[in-house]
This record gives sequence, structure tokens and C-alpha cells, in this order.
Amino acid sequence: MKKILIANRGEIALRVMRTCKEMGIATVAVYSEADRNALHVRYADEAVCIGPAASAQSYLQQQKIIDVCKQLSVDGIHPGYGFLSENSDFAQLVTDNGITFIGPTPHAMDVMGNKLSAKEAVRKFNVPMVPGSDGAITNYTEGRAIATAAGYPVLIKASAGGGGKGMRIVENEFEFEEQMKLAVSEAKSAFGDGSVFIEKYVAGPRHIEIQVLGDTHGNILYLFERECSIQRRHQKVIEEAPSCVLTPDLRKQMGECAVNAARAVNYTGAGTVEFLLDENNNFYFLEMNTRLQVEHPVTEMITGLDLVKEQINVARGLALTITQDDLKIIGHAVEVRVYAEDPCNNFLPDIGTLTTYVRPQGYGVRVDDGFEQGMDIPIYYDPMIAKLITYGKDRQEAISRMVRAIDEYTITGIETTLPFCKYVMQHEAFTSGKFDTHFIKNYFKPEVLQQHNTKESEIAAIVAVQHFINNKKKNTIATPQTTNVAKSKWQMRAN
Repeated sequence: MKKILIANRGEIALRVMRTCKEMGIATVAVYSEADRNALHVRYADEAVCIGPAASAQSYLQQQKIIDVCKQLSVDGIHPGYGFLSENSDFAQLVTDNGITFIGPTPHAMDVMGNKLSAKEAVRKFNVPMVPGSDGAITNYTEGRAIATAAGYPVLIKASAGGGGKGMRIVENEFEFEEQMKLAVSEAKSAFGDGSVFIEKYVAGPRHIEIQVLGDTHGNILYLFERECSIQRRHQKVIEEAPSCVLTPDLRKQMGECAVNAARAVNYTGAGTVEFLLDENNNFYFLEMNTRLQVEHPVTEMITGLDLVKEQINVARGLALTITQDDLKIIGHAVEVRVYAEDPCNNFLPDIGTLTTYVRPQGYGVRVDDGFEQGMDIPIYYDPMIAKLITYGKDRQEAISRMVRAIDEYTITGIETTLPFCKYVMQHEAFTSGKFDTHFIKNYFKPEVLQQHNTKESEIAAIVAVQHFINNKKKNTIATPQTTNVAKSKWQMRAN
């Protein structure tokens, strides 16, 4: 491959382009009218506008992207994450047009893209499952019987879902039918598919995912785990690698199960197998994401691998150059997602202009972003501004470095999740490792950030007053002539 088109935008487009540049591969950016001045557009060797701001009219326009590839003699397409990254129809269209899709096969995406078919596929490889339904449930009576057998509370989930949509927790049999109707209705509205499945609700779980990497020669490796339990609205905000609760034996068990899950669909490229881990360290298959994850940098930091480079080499047909025995965990990495959201207002988006934007720097600090000072955060896309990653020799150093980096990260003009992330980094439940996916519900109240902001304002006011008093004392000690001059200047400023 000599030229790759990145069918995405923002920080992930830039991240892929940088690796391509190191590999001597030319890059093509596609962009919407809203992203005309975006950094990924300026960084690419070539860039083509493919439509209006709305993603449905630009980044999701499959044929337009193919047309650009033909026009510019593109060899391969990297989909990043989001948009078309897990769209098997697009992957097939790319392949049918003689272009290399940098990702898994359409078949693997199809099977793993549906939670029910994914469970059916991996069950044959003895991957542990949460007790529940084996297939789609449409009949309320049948659903209630499965829920009773699994034991309440249960979780009703949209088969084609994600991001918490079409998901309902049912505490007892009396509310089952109503909650199932709501889940089916929401699933139809969000995904055009009302099928749901039922599983035992794991109380207080941790969200552990395993990074896998496979080639076209039958080699599949696991690149250890990521802890992704700090979430809001069932979406991740903070991730780290490795997890502080996995023993070497448990890590090996989960890693081998992740490899088996990947083998179930002859997986190629980078993918992630997600598990729930309960309080007794029992783990259960959740789903597989057939793409590069947002949080992939923490895996890169502890393994020393460039996952995008590995993806490209696999797509070129090359065999992996490492074995499972070659892989070692070195140090610890933490990532926080910097969203244009207001943590004090239920994490709702806070779109606006980056009036001030100064990135943190220094040893062990990495920032993956797609913005600079003065740019607007578009309302049309995900409100993530950046990913801030810190690395240390151990977990404590990585956390301490993250607190320092957050303090250095200066963003004004909008509210961001940075204050919340700092709160998490300093919370005893997080630093001790005794937390789960209910961290926000159990520990976070908007008032804690509001109080912190008030205290900071009070301190700033005290410092300003003290500075004024000190200056006034100096003027009092001065000679009469100097005093008059100083006073004259002060009066001039006041006027």
C-alpha cells in the first residue's frame, strides 16, 4: 500500500496519518463542510470535501468515499472508529472495488456486530457466558420465564445496540413486561431492529476488555487488558492498562478466552473482546468490537506496539512478527477522554469555541487530539476534544502524572470533563482500585466540583487582595516624591 484514505475525522484521523507518514505511506483525508479547516485536513497529503456537515451527508456516504479512492488511486481505507468502522456493507463495498479494507472481514463484522450471533459463535469455543437467553426474545411470556430462570435482577439489551440504548434493568417479575416493551421500542427507534436478549444482571461489575491482534496466517495474540469501568451513560470516560485487580492467572485465562472468541470468526487485524468481571472474579463475555478502540493508546504504552502499524501490515498480508511469549507488560498507562461536556449538568454537551487551548507536556504525557486554540467544537459529531494519556513505571506514578497533566491542560470557552477526571484520579475508591461501573452513581455529585470551583475563586480573590496590600505597603514606605508618582500612576489607571 502506497496511499491510504482515512474514512474518519478528528484525532483518530490524525493518529492514523502520523503512523502512515512514518511508514512512508501517502494519506488522503475526506471531510465535511464543517471540517474544512480541521487539523486532519491540513495534515493529509491530499484532502477532498465529500458533503455537508451532517455525517449522514458526508462521513457516512459510502459511494462518495469509494469515488474519491478511484479518483486519487488509493490502495487502502482505514476506517478509524465510529462512522463506517463496523459497517460490513462498507467493508464489502471497499473489497469489491479492489481496495484493501484495513480491518476484519465483512463476515467477522456481521457475526460480532450482533450480540446474539456473537454469543452463539463464541459459545462453541467455551467462552464463559452470563446466564440468560440463547437467542432473540420477542414473546413476553417466554422472556419472563428466562428471566426467572436466570434470577432477578436481569438486563434486557438490544441485540443490535450499543451506548446504553435499548437497555433496561428489571428488578422483579412485576415490572418485566413494561420494561421489555420499552427496550424493544427504543431498540427499534435507535437501530431499526427491535430484537432483544435477556441476561442475568451482574451487580457491581468491572468492565475489562482484552486487545487482540490477528493476521491472515492464523496467528492471534492477546495484548493484555484494559480496565474501562469508569463510565457515564454506559460509555467510557477513563481507561487504564493493565487492570489493578487481575492476577497473572486470571489475565491468562481471559486472554486465552479472547483469542478463542477471535478464532470463532477467523479474526484479522486489531479487535477488542469485552468482558464483565464480578466481585468473585468470575468473568463473562460481553461483546467484541471489530475495530480499533478509542482507548488503544494505553495498550500501546504498556506493550510498545503501534497498533495502527500492525493493522496496516496485517492488511498487507504480512504475518505478525511477535509471539505471545514476546509480549510483556511494561509500566502502567491511564487515559482520560476530554469531552466538551459539563459534568455539573449531567455530562450534557457544551459546544462552543476553544477560547484557550494549551496542551500539557512533559515526560510520560501523550495527547491525541484534533483541535487547536480558536477552533469551534462542531455540534454535528461526538463532543470528544482529545484523549490525554499518561505513562508511569507503576499505577501510582501514572495517576500522579495524570493529575499534573490535567492541571496543565488549559481549556476555556467551554466546559469539559477534565475536572471530573481529576476528581476520579484523587478519589480513594479509584486510587485503591476498589471501584466498578457504578462509580459515578456511588461517589460523584456535581456539588463536589462546584464547591471546588468556589474555593478556587475564593483563593484567587485572597491572592489578589494580598497582592494589592503588599503593593500598597511598598508605596507607603517610599519617598514622598516616589509616593506621589506612584499615586499619580494609580490614579491614571483608575481613570
